[in-house]
Amino acid sequence: MSREARSVLLLLGLAVLGHAVRLLVQPRAAPPGEVLAAPHSATDPAHQRARATQLARPLAPGEQVDLNSAPAEEIVRLPRIGMSLAKRIVADRVARGAFRELADLDRVPGVGPGLLATLTDRVKFGGTAGNSAAGTNGANPRITGAYGGPNQSNSGQPVDLNSASEADLRALPGIGQARALAILAYRRENGPFAAVSDLGRVPGFSHSLVARLAPLLAAR
Repeated sequence: MSREARSVLLLLGLAVLGHAVRLLVQPRAAPPGEVLAAPHSATDPAHQRARATQLARPLAPGEQVDLNSAPAEEIVRLPRIGMSLAKRIVADRVARGAFRELADLDRVPGVGPGLLATLTDRVKFGGTAGNSAAGTNGANPRITGAYGGPNQSNSGQPVDLNSASEADLRALPGIGQARALAILAYRRENGPFAAVSDLGRVPGFSHSLVARLAPLLAAR
């Protein structure tokens, strides 16, 4: 065999050997289309049971959830609140700031008067002045008048129940989308309000809430 042939065979042998070594030491790449396995913690039955137990853990007697600091996983422990609504509550808190009282929760889509009544005494609002679990016992800084200050809204004039738009009504403290729409529906079906006290006939408005809103309202 000539020297040139031996050199070619030697080079080929080295190339094959190098390729074999590279296959041995290099991690196997995932073939195209291969489904990656989920992390062990995501498929571990014990982990899933522990998480489900934590989410389903009911509140102890007297225990409250702080809606201004609790994560969605804690908020979901409240009655009638699923994970989807809990996440909306957290998202609203991040986007619009802390809740001052229970009535402020009405601004979250999916929250209405029935749920607010269920949550009374089960929630608290940390980091806010004069917070109250029920949201109706303390004086609200935006509602004064009969409570020792001006009796007008932020615009300087009482809001007319018979001409206010949804946006005008939602600007009032304690009135979210659900209550604003309830006022408009009542006005369409029953005609104009004869007096501010008639607001108590609208679903979702307690006598105490009407009394607190009265200094900010008019019925012309």
